[in-house]
Amino acid sequence: MADKRIMTPEEKALLQAKHRQEEAEARNRKKERDARTHRLVQDGAILESIVPHIKEMDLDSLKRELMIRLRGM
Repeated sequence: MADKRIMTPEEKALLQAKHRQEEAEARNRKKERDARTHRLVQDGAILESIVPHIKEMDLDSLKRELMIRLRGM
């Protein structure tokens, strides 16, 4: 059977601080993901407004189309 040891107040405080830090890091990662997702959606909307037929393109075709357009600039 596992030996159940009672945590000292210092150990408990350290564990709580560690959990708070992990929660803060998780919140920051979510904020970063949400910001990236928002940016990608906006960029995609702009791209679709400029090149409406991309909705029917696969990714390789889209890359080729963009490269052709960028070379023409």
